[in-house]
Amino acid sequence: MPIRAAPYQHQRDAFCEATGAFNTDKSRGYALLMEMGTGKTITSIGIAGALYLTEKIKKILVVAPLSIVGVWDEEFAKFADFDFNLAVLSGSGMKKADTLRHMQGQSLQIVVVNYESAWRLEKQLLAWKPDLVIADEGHKIKSHNISASKAMHRIGAKAGYRLLLTGTPVTNRAIDIFSQYKFINPAIFGLSFYSWRNRYFDMTGYGNHTPVLKKTMEEELTRKMHSIAFRATKAECLDLPETTDIIRHVTLEPDAMKVYRDLAKDSYAELSKGEITAPNVLTRLLRLSQVTGGFVGDDEGNAPTRISKAKQAALDDIIENVTNEGKKLVIIARFVSEIKAICKTLETRGIGYSCIMGEITDREKQVSAFQNDPNVQVFVGQIATAGMGITLTAASTMAFYSLDYSMSNFEQAKARIHRVGQKESCSYIYLIAKSTVDEKVLKALRNKADLAKTLVDDYRIGANPFV
Repeated sequence: MPIRAAPYQHQRDAFCEATGAFNTDKSRGYALLMEMGTGKTITSIGIAGALYLTEKIKKILVVAPLSIVGVWDEEFAKFADFDFNLAVLSGSGMKKADTLRHMQGQSLQIVVVNYESAWRLEKQLLAWKPDLVIADEGHKIKSHNISASKAMHRIGAKAGYRLLLTGTPVTNRAIDIFSQYKFINPAIFGLSFYSWRNRYFDMTGYGNHTPVLKKTMEEELTRKMHSIAFRATKAECLDLPETTDIIRHVTLEPDAMKVYRDLAKDSYAELSKGEITAPNVLTRLLRLSQVTGGFVGDDEGNAPTRISKAKQAALDDIIENVTNEGKKLVIIARFVSEIKAICKTLETRGIGYSCIMGEITDREKQVSAFQNDPNVQVFVGQIATAGMGITLTAASTMAFYSLDYSMSNFEQAKARIHRVGQKESCSYIYLIAKSTVDEKVLKALRNKADLAKTLVDDYRIGANPFV
């Protein structure tokens, strides 16, 4: 694998299976059905590099959910052991099209775009002629008749190679498989959704609108799916480290970023008016941390106003991915406003959850429901009140929506899933707003550094500690 890292055995196996399928013309499309935390992206980078170095491809189109397009830029820069040029398409449609036109050269050309933009830019993307199309979190095209899926089918059909990445192609219904495999390789299940549905499903329920997979067809469906796919679960990947940190960088909306920068500028100016102490710095840091989570308060004690949904959008994708895999998720946040917003989203989506924050009194009941009830898929906890004395080993993934500055709270929260009774490796996902104090807070916590001292030192050398 042409990557700057030592791959795990399951990643090497996935790489060999996919490149083997491509090299033998068994299929020009392949699926990496690898759960979150098992390394779908790094494996894909290895596959892409191998195809490029053997002169099979020159251009790659990566289509991903909006919240994770930036991950590809970071991961290629970190792991690719070959020459490449990568651009994330952003801005207006005209700007995206102009960027695309300039993606030419001898090195591997890589364009990353979100699903919404992909179908809007379909004509330009087809004209660019990608050799490999990667559908990241491919369950996003599970519906065969929506615009984004139709565009991916057409773009994929023109490419020489296709990769689909997902924890599992089967989300809530087995019928979701068709659209994803139509993108990978239409020869597996055909081009007609209705012919495929009639072969594998009985239509039941009121008005015969509910598809139920025929028992007699389960074996054939599974065999055909896995004929061009590699499956990896965290439970099966015994060589994974006990814990893995995943940083998801989030870009605040322009208006929210302006609020942040103005507040950071004012906070820096205020520091010069008084004594430069750790409490003074951390007090101002508190309001800035609230802004990165999407809310801004006032000095009158009114309820915080929501100014950003950037982190919420990233969290929504994580929730969807983990729950689609049939797994459970722990979400940790600092502020009550964040927790209430997260819980409201879960309620809207019909996802069962438990919650512990300051005003919750039935802690044992909330924990028991999460640990034992299969319908309770998510636990939402406030870091200061849910980080001690509870066991949440029903989940192996924890998402930090926001952080406080206490090393003790940080370590205690992480230990809720990584403790006796845990049977899988644990993944910690940190939602970090770019170019904000989020980056400094996480760095200090991971390095076990004194955050307040770090910020005071920044100020004393003339730097704004809040940017």
